[in-house]
Amino acid sequence: MQALLDVIMPVFLVIGAGYVAVWRKWFSDDAVDGLMKFTQTFAFPTLLFRAIWTLDIGAHFDPALLVSFYTGSVTCFFVGLFGARVLFGRDWEDAVAIGFCCLFANSLMLGLAITERAYGADALEANYAIVAIHAPICYGIGITAMEIARAHGTGLRRLPLTVGRAMFRNSLVIGIGLGVIFNVLNIPLPGPAVDALDMMIRAALPAALFGMGGVLFRYKPQGDLRVIAYVCAVTLVLHPTITWTLGSLFGLPKAAFRSAVLTASMAPGINIYVFANMYGRARRVAASSVLIATTLSIGTIWVWLAILP
Repeated sequence: MQALLDVIMPVFLVIGAGYVAVWRKWFSDDAVDGLMKFTQTFAFPTLLFRAIWTLDIGAHFDPALLVSFYTGSVTCFFVGLFGARVLFGRDWEDAVAIGFCCLFANSLMLGLAITERAYGADALEANYAIVAIHAPICYGIGITAMEIARAHGTGLRRLPLTVGRAMFRNSLVIGIGLGVIFNVLNIPLPGPAVDALDMMIRAALPAALFGMGGVLFRYKPQGDLRVIAYVCAVTLVLHPTITWTLGSLFGLPKAAFRSAVLTASMAPGINIYVFANMYGRARRVAASSVLIATTLSIGTIWVWLAILP
């Protein structure tokens, strides 16, 4: 109970405040869109740039950590993809969008916030290692699979160009890439510039959580409830279970193990709706999955926190 009160509830109370503010019309839809654009286009790329720039890549990019987390992610993508196709009879393009729902955990808004609340800011190094390649891997898989599904066997020669163009227009990928360049080349920044980055970063998580609450108000639990329940089970149970199993087999250090399992236990992020909307596929399932899985994750995160070492 103490973990629920001290760690989980503050995060979800900020989300709830955003939800209530939009519901009561104290905060407009346009303001929510502006807030989310600020966090997704500026604040989070800045956070990722700063984190990767100062990260000891050799020490924290542990292959066992990344394999433990991303084996779960990729497995869940294919479970979602083929489940949507075989169990629910969706066409391949819908199936890819539903697979993406099972792939993209909310590693930024919820993953960082919950880990920081649970274990402190010093416990985030492994989170940053996961997040650094999260958007590139997930969007790379999702866009590639969708373009293959849409091509129907033709025009695949343009696939690398299509995927590359979409990837390098993503502000999160740009922030990560710049962070890697500054890290590898050991490029310094003057003190005032670092202070300005830190000011932007401090606004990222609370603003994103508040905005997320406002966005969730728009989502109605519509669409195929069986598919939504399937997405929730895959993301909230299967992914962290795979990560826990592999992390245990690899003997991950306790801090890295906690970060990997907690991040894997997060509900799908808003990016799944962005992806579904980009292709006009499974939008209701994606929107409803974000809302319902985020709500359910209040309980499931509590369980994972309780059993983590």
